[in-house]
Amino acid sequence: MKLPQGGQLQRKVRIKWSSNFAYAIGLITSDGNLSSDGRHITFISKDLELVKKFKTALKINNAVTRVGRGGEAVKKYYGVNFGDKIFYKFLNTIGLTKKKSKTIGAIDIPERFFRDFLRGLFDGDGTFYTFWDTRWPSSFCFKLSFASASKNFIEWLKTELSRLYGVTGCFHKGAGVINLEYTKGDTKKLFNTMYYKTKLLFLNRKYRKIKTAFRQDEKFGLVVLQKPREAGLAHR
Repeated sequence: MKLPQGGQLQRKVRIKWSSNFAYAIGLITSDGNLSSDGRHITFISKDLELVKKFKTALKINNAVTRVGRGGEAVKKYYGVNFGDKIFYKFLNTIGLTKKKSKTIGAIDIPERFFRDFLRGLFDGDGTFYTFWDTRWPSSFCFKLSFASASKNFIEWLKTELSRLYGVTGCFHKGAGVINLEYTKGDTKKLFNTMYYKTKLLFLNRKYRKIKTAFRQDEKFGLVVLQKPREAGLAHR
């Protein structure tokens, strides 16, 4: 991939694919924003830990600030904003643009680093549920899902996950988004794909939640539930 040339423009981000770099691209794809000025990138999250790990992934030292969302007066979120015109142009070349939430499609990620990109997506916009299905005794179940407002993006993601990792998800329409959901065996496959070694950047809260559910599954779960079924969801 040919990178944009920057002349004497200041570069804050080193554009080189790695586990951390791909993780940051996943976070930008899910919760990042590209300003209309063609220069600034913002990342916002309710998790201070995640914003700090975003900074670590890109090796930037910009300050973390408290911010509001959607016109809210109360600043409940954490955010970091930085300017890097070359990195901004690079993001454009791989499929990330301003006002991307409903227009985003395929993202050009090297296959070697797709699992790190996926982990960033999950930490940004992913969800993990546990629930009990009362139609079977001791049927402890769980789902892992990715959300997007873009139909093109979520369909592309489903195709890539099937091609690369042999998983079969299903779509569930939510409030303004489409959820791509995976249950039981496929969730375990994706977990092992994303967390393939111990020394990785990830949001500890989500990682611990899934590990706890896996331990519960060993005690209570049944492997019979491999297909999505209507059931009450809990513990989002």
